[in-house]
Amino acid sequence: MNDNHYGFALPEELVLLRDQIRRFMREEVRPIEDQLPHDATGCRPEDRARLRDQAEGMGLTRLTVPEEYGGNPVSALARVIIAEESAKCRLGAYAPALGAFGGGPPNIIWGGTPTQIEKYGVPCVEGSKRAFVAITEPTGGSDPRNNIQTRAVKQGDTWVLTGRKMWITAAKGADYGVIFARTKDGTADAPPEITAFIVEPTFPGIEFNEIKVIRALSPYEIVLDNCQVPAENVLGEVGRGFGVAQNWLVDARIPYAAGCIGIAQEALDMACGWVKQRPARDGMLSDKQAIQWMIADSEVELRAARMLVYDAASKVDAGESGKVDASVCKLYGTETAGRVVDRAMQMFGGMGMAKEMPLERWYRELRVKRIGEGPSEVHRMVIARDKLRNTDGGIYFG
Repeated sequence: MNDNHYGFALPEELVLLRDQIRRFMREEVRPIEDQLPHDATGCRPEDRARLRDQAEGMGLTRLTVPEEYGGNPVSALARVIIAEESAKCRLGAYAPALGAFGGGPPNIIWGGTPTQIEKYGVPCVEGSKRAFVAITEPTGGSDPRNNIQTRAVKQGDTWVLTGRKMWITAAKGADYGVIFARTKDGTADAPPEITAFIVEPTFPGIEFNEIKVIRALSPYEIVLDNCQVPAENVLGEVGRGFGVAQNWLVDARIPYAAGCIGIAQEALDMACGWVKQRPARDGMLSDKQAIQWMIADSEVELRAARMLVYDAASKVDAGESGKVDASVCKLYGTETAGRVVDRAMQMFGGMGMAKEMPLERWYRELRVKRIGEGPSEVHRMVIARDKLRNTDGGIYFG
């Protein structure tokens, strides 16, 4: 049996999964969220623990964790269904389903030593530890391999890190982080060598400074002043850290786009309900052509964005490389979501600006999404380079 999901035919098992998430959001998440301040970044620990226990009972946690570490891996297509539906809440851009389903496991699970996996990876999977990833720097984050200026110098059994990281989400209060630093300069023939380090906040020489931004959640600057990191905390091989970063980024971008689409779909559905009951001259607001065109444009763009996400996830499930497809999803999904929420606010009028509605928060959060996980311009560059590399010319061009 198939079910139509916004124009896409889903197999029966994913229809059941989607409906299960929708019930969970309506019956469990929404009542808790309704009690939270507008710009809350999380719920009470006891509420989150209860939601996590319920999600665990439904088999909806640790969805990207290998089975040997207690995971319950599902397909990429299932993950985007979960990401889309769980984002349909006020905190959906930061804490989908209030964190009930957890996040992706750290790269330590795949690239760490047995000791690193036991000490850092497994506790993250179990939810007893939190981690951050620090790539971006003040010199720029769009070309991290060449722009990373943070240095790591080997001194005996210790690596000494010096530099600054910027815009790092969830850094303060985390139990550790994976920080990327330059261990060898580049040449005319080879790029710089980047190494990944597992760094704890208690290591000497590390400082966290909050950065106030447009969204409710503040990122942090991390200052590394001769920060001392044990040699055994190198993640993967020395000089091969950029591969660790790439794997993490590509894997995250497809569900990242799906979450943005989920928020935008919720905003559009809210706006449709509003205009159908809002009186206007000679009828209802929904009768006006201007409103209908905003609705039509939003629906078409969301369907296109969703198809791109589902297609990319299906390719990943088939074992194909998802790098360019992930860039396509991230670019179109985040930009579409921003436009749709903007239109929804316009349809609501003054009420769309009010903090008793989630729209203005989504508007701010989605603006950040066009920069996080790589800005739109970088993804355009990735897509264009791939197209130019793989196209010889049209039939009218010899």
